[in-house]
Amino acid sequence: MSVMTAGSRPRRAARYELDPSAGRLTPEERVARGRAARAAVPRESHAMFEPGAGRADPLGLLEEQARTRVPELVPVRYGRMMISPFTYFRGVALPMAADLAGTPVSGLAVQACGDAHLSNFGIFGSAERRLVFDVNDFDETLPGPWEWDVKRLAASLEVAARGNGFPGKQRREIVAGAVARYRQAMRSFAPMTSLEVWYAHADVDQLRAQFESQLNQRQRKAVDKGLAAARTRDSMQALAKLTRLVDGRPRIRSDPPLLVPAEELIPGDADRAALREQLAGLIGSYRRTLDHAHRHLLEQYEFADLAHKVVGVGSVGTRCWIVLMLGRDRDDPLFLQVKEAQESVLARFAGASTYANQGQRVVVGQRLMQAASDIFLGWQRADAGLGGQPRDFYVRQLRDWKFSVTIETMRPDSMRMYAALCGWTLARAHARTGDRIAIAAYLGGSDVFDRAVAQFAAAYADQNERDHDGLVKAVASGRIKAERDL
Repeated sequence: MSVMTAGSRPRRAARYELDPSAGRLTPEERVARGRAARAAVPRESHAMFEPGAGRADPLGLLEEQARTRVPELVPVRYGRMMISPFTYFRGVALPMAADLAGTPVSGLAVQACGDAHLSNFGIFGSAERRLVFDVNDFDETLPGPWEWDVKRLAASLEVAARGNGFPGKQRREIVAGAVARYRQAMRSFAPMTSLEVWYAHADVDQLRAQFESQLNQRQRKAVDKGLAAARTRDSMQALAKLTRLVDGRPRIRSDPPLLVPAEELIPGDADRAALREQLAGLIGSYRRTLDHAHRHLLEQYEFADLAHKVVGVGSVGTRCWIVLMLGRDRDDPLFLQVKEAQESVLARFAGASTYANQGQRVVVGQRLMQAASDIFLGWQRADAGLGGQPRDFYVRQLRDWKFSVTIETMRPDSMRMYAALCGWTLARAHARTGDRIAIAAYLGGSDVFDRAVAQFAAAYADQNERDHDGLVKAVASGRIKAERDL
């Protein structure tokens, strides 16, 4: 992959591909590769953000995405994005990818998240029933430049810190601290063996002990409360929250437009039965994408009910179903989420996925980046289509000790620690698939890259505020319809 130099014009890149053969080079050759990239693309150049007159209209890109989404839910997406510059930022992975395509890159590819903002990190349960911290959203994952993920994370921190009212100095410390932690972590992964990097993970209990001395009493209580809450977020909790008993069997509740059972969404009995049969068939055939042991476990559950569910800001309007499965009896539930997978927002800038099924793209990317993935993670295509045309989906558990922190209530010291943890986690995810030695050599031991990305983040946050204001004005003018659901 050729580099984009600091003076390059924005262009459509050739396909980025992972290069496992880099592991067969000597460490010295890989260091030389990173230093050559640094000479071609100086670290200071990453401060650059110059959108220019030819910048793609972000509202036009959002409207383009809306054409493939459920029409009735698109106004809900815009309504959520209007709330604040931070909620707007969460929904603009495509416009930011277009902006990042014009920024300098070293040409060193990784499996990129594609939407690595700070709310897409969180806690969930591993198969060994340990709480782990990791990236937790992979809808946009694709091989691409590692810098794009770092810059989206950095910009999200700047936007969130502004929303929380932090002064400029504290914001710069938070953003630069996250980038520094990414750089330091990549340098620590560089001398490790490939197996050591693959097994590295952020165990929450170990993190709790590590940060104990940096937490005050209020923060300790908040952490303990959050971890306790995470362990209750499972299928039994979902059963109590999302279902009601009908003739002695649990059925999914109605809470439109966020949660709409199939019987309300499709009025005709015959059409509703066909949809149930289709979803049951999709779940049945998706089993083939699981390993034998997990397939055996899933086969102990039977399809019971389904509903359409609205998901997070960036995905509102994509087709997402929750499926209730029952095992031994009604006290043995399993909730699965069947979520539509569309083309990654990175594809037009980093090349199309090698996988024909977009659900498989998501699943493979998640398994490459996460230290521990959901045991029920798989994919499927509905050839007949839910809604009349073929669509790709990925499947996972709806809840499995999942927990995300509330960004809007964070104080500066808490966000600083959280930002550093996100930086380490992103570096670990990238180190699993990219040339960690070359990237570490490119980053170096100084804070040059950290300061450059912090400058980029501040400039991009300014642009994000202008774009958010543009959305608000578009709604006021009638160009875009928005509805509040929260």
